[in-house]
Amino acid sequence: MGPKPGQKSVLITGCTPGGIGHALALEFHAKGLHVIATARRTSVLTELADMGMSTLALDVTNAESIKTCHSQVGSITGGTLDILVNNAGRTHTHPATDIDLDDVRETFETNVFGVMAMCAAFADQLIAARGLIVNIASLAAVTPYAFGSVYCASKGAVVSYSRALRLELKPFGVRVTVAMAGTVRSQIASKTHRTLPAGSIYQRVAHLFERRLTFSQNNATVRTEDFASQLVRDVLRSEAPLFFRSWFGRPDWFWAGGMARLAWVGTCVGEWILDTVLYRMIRLNELEAVLRKEAEQKKLK
Repeated sequence: MGPKPGQKSVLITGCTPGGIGHALALEFHAKGLHVIATARRTSVLTELADMGMSTLALDVTNAESIKTCHSQVGSITGGTLDILVNNAGRTHTHPATDIDLDDVRETFETNVFGVMAMCAAFADQLIAARGLIVNIASLAAVTPYAFGSVYCASKGAVVSYSRALRLELKPFGVRVTVAMAGTVRSQIASKTHRTLPAGSIYQRVAHLFERRLTFSQNNATVRTEDFASQLVRDVLRSEAPLFFRSWFGRPDWFWAGGMARLAWVGTCVGEWILDTVLYRMIRLNELEAVLRKEAEQKKLK
């Protein structure tokens, strides 16, 4: 069952229950849009289907899956798409000196290349609707989350890509909003399987690394529903002139979630404030103390 006459459509990637995508699906549905929710396995979307949403299988790292989804969406909507929300993502917490490049490539396949592939594939339907792309980025794009260099890099790439995409699609009437998400309750950090390799220089403070694995879920974390409510409210605003957009219209930038205000101020004041705050929040000053003690012990031998 497709959209009713005059009803706008929204396609959301990564709608597994417990995450931001699922909360966005519920919020857009509550606001009267026809939601097309996607996940790798449609079996996890039964609740959304029962509510009247369209549910499709989609793996954003697989070209054939994207092609099939594009065709299915066209059949549902008649060839247009009002809003595309690129939410599917993968966390990646490891010291920069301990990364495995195959693991890094997997993260970039989902967080970066998947976003690019979806925008390219659905450009025709978005142009037909003069629609909106919402790319879910992260404060990690502009903040030095220690032990998160790969994730930071992937979200930084999304931000840079989105800025250029915004200008390229402007002549076609398609808008691009970048959601700078702070700490939000989500399933993205629920898998704490990563461990430090035996020879890691951070084995001295392995407890700090283990604490960092769930950092986003334990530091000023905002409820997923609240984040989704704010985002949907803002992207459904009517258009406004560029200068007034951030206050009255669809924003080019959306900052919300735990520590979003601090990060925004940091981008204005200077990176030193973010470096100082994050260094102490991750407690890397404890590593300094350990290294000093080791140096002192060496001198005594």
